[in-house]
Amino acid sequence: MEQNQASIYPGDEPYHSVGPFVRGMRDAIPIGLGYCAVSFSLGIAAGNVGYTTLQGFWLSLLNVSSSGEYAGIVLSAEQAGFIELALMIFVANARYLLMSFALSQRFAPDATLFHRLTIGFGLTDELFGLGIASKGWLNPIYMYGAFLPSIPLWAIGTALGVYAGNVLPPVIAEAMNVAIFGMFLAIIIPPAKKDPVVLGAVIASFVLSLAASLLPLTASISSGTRTLVLTVIIASVVALLFPIKEEPGQDIVSEPGESPADSGPV
Repeated sequence: MEQNQASIYPGDEPYHSVGPFVRGMRDAIPIGLGYCAVSFSLGIAAGNVGYTTLQGFWLSLLNVSSSGEYAGIVLSAEQAGFIELALMIFVANARYLLMSFALSQRFAPDATLFHRLTIGFGLTDELFGLGIASKGWLNPIYMYGAFLPSIPLWAIGTALGVYAGNVLPPVIAEAMNVAIFGMFLAIIIPPAKKDPVVLGAVIASFVLSLAASLLPLTASISSGTRTLVLTVIIASVVALLFPIKEEPGQDIVSEPGESPADSGPV
C-alpha cells in the first residue's frame, strides 16, 4: 500500500515518462485560470501606456512576473534608462532567486543544468508551491507540465487586457486600470494581517513613498528610482531588525522522500 501511494508523486518516474507531465498540467490548470484573470488587469495598464496586443503577450510570456512586469510598464512609460529598468526588475524579482535555490535542492543529483535553468526561468510563487510540495525527487517533466497551462494563460490574459483597453471607451479603460492595484492589495493584505512586521513594512512603504514624492530633494527623482531605493532600504532594515527565526528541528526544504508537512512550514 505504501508503494502504491508513493507512485502518485512526480519524482518517482523517469524523465521520459508522460505521467508527471500530465499531472503537472492537471495540477496547474486552476493556477493558469487565475493567472489569466489577474494578468488581464496588467494588460489594461500596458495598453494605457502604448503597448500593442502582441507586445503585451510577449511581455508576459518572457517575464512571468506581475510585479516585475508592472515595474517595467511604469518605467517604460517614463522612458527610463535600461540600467534603471534592469535594476528595478532585478529587485522586484529577487525572491525568485531564493525560490530557485530552494527548489533546486528537490531535484535528483543527475538533473541537468538545462532543466534547472529552464525551471528557474518559469518559476512563480504558485508553481514553486507545487514543486516544493512534491514528495521524493522532483521530476523536471512535472514542472514542464505545470508550465504549459499557467504561463501561456498568463500571457493570453495580458494580451486580452491590452486588446480590451484599446477597444473600450477611454473612461471605462481608465476605470479598469484600477484593478491592477487591487491585485497588489490582494498580495500584501493576507500576510500583513498575519504578521505585524509585514504590516509595519507595508505602512512604512506607503508613508515613505508619499514623503519621497513630496520632499524637494527626492521629488525630482523618477518614481522608478525612488521605488527602487525605498524597496532596498525598507527590506534591508526589516531583515536586519526582524530576522525570521527558524525553530530548532525545522528545515525550510524537506528532505527527499519526506513531505513538507513533516519538515515544517515552507
